[in-house]
Amino acid sequence: MFADKTKVLLILSQADLDRARVVAGKATTALKLPVSLQIVLRALIEEGLKHVDNPALLDNIEGQAHAVRQIRSVARQGWGGRAGQDRGNRGPATRPGPDGRERQRRRT
Repeated sequence: MFADKTKVLLILSQADLDRARVVAGKATTALKLPVSLQIVLRALIEEGLKHVDNPALLDNIEGQAHAVRQIRSVARQGWGGRAGQDRGNRGPATRPGPDGRERQRRRT
């Protein structure tokens, strides 16, 4: 079943996580089988991907995309508005290499 599995980090709000736990509890009771939170989330993702033309799904995606953009914008402002600029004062452009000689440091 999971021959080609991969790992994903998923960050959810506490409210969404609690709702998924409720679904897991209801599924456990209805099916008389242990149903984990992971099983519920996997099923929700699979079912959601079957309905990609659903306008509500697109609205949800749009809302989350705007939220991420806003969070990143605020985070950039926390850097003093210098995001994407050379941050200067990083120290000398050279440092000793493993053999003791100075070598040029790459700027990123």
